[in-house]
Amino acid sequence: MNKIESALQRTRDTKALFIGKGVVARTAEMFNKLFPGKTAVIIADTNTWEVAGKAVEASLQEAGVPMAEKLVIDDPELYAEWRFIEMIEDFLKDRDVIAIAVGSGVINDLTKLVSGRLGRKYMCVGTAVSMDGYTAYGASITKDGNKETYDCPAPYGFVMDPEIAAEAPKELAASGYADLIAKIPAAADWMLADVTGNEKIDDFSWHLVQDGLKEALSAPAEVHAGDIAYTEKLGEGLLMSGFAMQALLSSRPASGTEHQFSHCWDMENLCFEGKHVSHGFKVGIGTLASTASLEFLLEKDIENLDVDACVEAWKSWEEQEKEIREVFAGKPGHLARGLKETRGKYVDKDGLRAQLEALKAAWPELRGKIREQIIPFSEVRRNLELVGAPYEPEMIGVDRKRFRKTFSYIPYMRSRFTNIDVVYRLGLMPELLERLFGKGGVWEIAE
Repeated sequence: MNKIESALQRTRDTKALFIGKGVVARTAEMFNKLFPGKTAVIIADTNTWEVAGKAVEASLQEAGVPMAEKLVIDDPELYAEWRFIEMIEDFLKDRDVIAIAVGSGVINDLTKLVSGRLGRKYMCVGTAVSMDGYTAYGASITKDGNKETYDCPAPYGFVMDPEIAAEAPKELAASGYADLIAKIPAAADWMLADVTGNEKIDDFSWHLVQDGLKEALSAPAEVHAGDIAYTEKLGEGLLMSGFAMQALLSSRPASGTEHQFSHCWDMENLCFEGKHVSHGFKVGIGTLASTASLEFLLEKDIENLDVDACVEAWKSWEEQEKEIREVFAGKPGHLARGLKETRGKYVDKDGLRAQLEALKAAWPELRGKIREQIIPFSEVRRNLELVGAPYEPEMIGVDRKRFRKTFSYIPYMRSRFTNIDVVYRLGLMPELLERLFGKGGVWEIAE
């Protein structure tokens, strides 16, 4: 049994996957297997209709699959936001059809949520290797200015031709690469969460993401150049990440500190040069931040940690709440999120002692495992540059003072335990920020 077959046995939603050259011509084969006797409807935008939608339609016609009139969205402002949910839902709700999303992240997320709201399955033909959300449950949609993840099933079937994906605009593969390299420090975060008793590692979903991951990341310049074989490896890595999230019903296998930077900027509606910054590009800068923090931790002599001193300095929940209110003063959305999420992972002094004693005992071995797991900061930065992704925060519209401020928010942004929580529990946040943003730091802020 190969990796894909093994993954499909454990996934909750997705039951068929075709990836390879020419597989779009087999769309009807998959549709008939998954939805026998049903009527298909294609959902695409003007670009994805041209690159793959017509071939999907031809496959369905040739196989005699009943088809309803397609929806091709012609809107330069197309984005994963609520008005497009309403548009697609109005189009589908009175038709007894199964949607085939033809596109990348936006078209897939919109179709995924609408299908979920209507209680229907759907399938997707992916046109770019732009993120790991194709085969993940849930859809990230902006509503009333806030980006939220809505629960909804992943596609029942998924098709991707790497030849088509390799021809997509360069920034899409660059974004996908940045989303995939995030899985490297995210795994180190999971190691820390496991050792401290916060979240046990699930072996199946861990290996689904991590096995072959560094190989899939090994050729950023070739991905940028549109190499089909490396585009396929990148695509497989992203799809496996989605399957791992399905299998565990959690984003933990694919998401750590780096995604918390992205979530924070989502809440601030981050734009650069008049456009929304892609998920992968935000996560790529977050990956640099997380890697820098992990390298800082690896220098620390945690096996000789003074646990008593850390416990003595630990704040009560009332003190912690006061601190959160000060950090997020004037930012009501961040404040509400920070209070809720931090409460979810807060421990009292006895709980902190247990976490730190476990970390201290495990550190000699764990330090080596984390060092082996991560890719050095300089290499991550170079790989992002080679693939055509942003490698400095300013390249996504975040100046260094704002970046430093975002760092200070991260301990409170999510209940998920990460390396930043270790830094915070050790009382090392001021030292970390000085290391990164002070004189000689990688993001030195000139006074």
